[in-house]
Amino acid sequence: MYINLSGLNVLVTGASRGIGKAIAAKLAEAGATVAVHYHKSGREAENLAHVLGNESKAFQADLAQPDQVVQLFDKVVSEFGSLELLVNNAGLAIASDMGSADKQWLEEWNKTMMVNLNATAILCKRAIDHWLKRKATGRIINISSRAAFRGDTAEYLAYAASKGGVVSLTRSIARAYGKQGIKAFNIAPGFVRTDMAKEFVERYGEQVVLGDLALERLTEPKDIAPMVTFLCSGLADHATGSTIDINAGSYVH
Repeated sequence: MYINLSGLNVLVTGASRGIGKAIAAKLAEAGATVAVHYHKSGREAENLAHVLGNESKAFQADLAQPDQVVQLFDKVVSEFGSLELLVNNAGLAIASDMGSADKQWLEEWNKTMMVNLNATAILCKRAIDHWLKRKATGRIINISSRAAFRGDTAEYLAYAASKGGVVSLTRSIARAYGKQGIKAFNIAPGFVRTDMAKEFVERYGEQVVLGDLALERLTEPKDIAPMVTFLCSGLADHATGSTIDINAGSYVH
């Protein structure tokens, strides 16, 4: 199936590495111009934008800072002129010891919520405002997690809760704005071979992770990117509000 995203601008958060990098590459391959968001990996993001071509550019922002989230969106629109697609991929998973002091635990909880849920919500709001003012169509793809549905370990309560919020956010956007031409989708991966999953794998062992799968290998970023590209194409618009599980059969709901 040939997908042509030429002439469309897309913001991919957390695009300098891992899942975001694979998504950015696949979208650019289909012709999209990609705003490669990064936090600290500036060199990697700049190099990626150059490789992607299509006048793609790198944009820096700390998603733990609400003002920087707003500025990120405004910078992308200012540079590109418009935005048609939003992929909220950036996220973090902090292992918070339940035996730690309440202050520390809450700080880690709040940071997780800010990056995983609040920043996603702010960018969604800005995108919706952008499209409504222009009377334009738009698509949002949010990267959630199987943890939103089956839960997670005690150390990752905040991660699971934040991703559950992303699911509800996406469904509500889909229901509220479909008639205005705005569609929203969730992708819910399980463990993916990325730096973010490294801490859990090192703590519990890769065999524990692999033993939970129905397939023979751990999901990789390249397994996520084609579905995101497909949803961006408009070929699945009547699936708006839905969640696509990409977790190697480790959770089926």
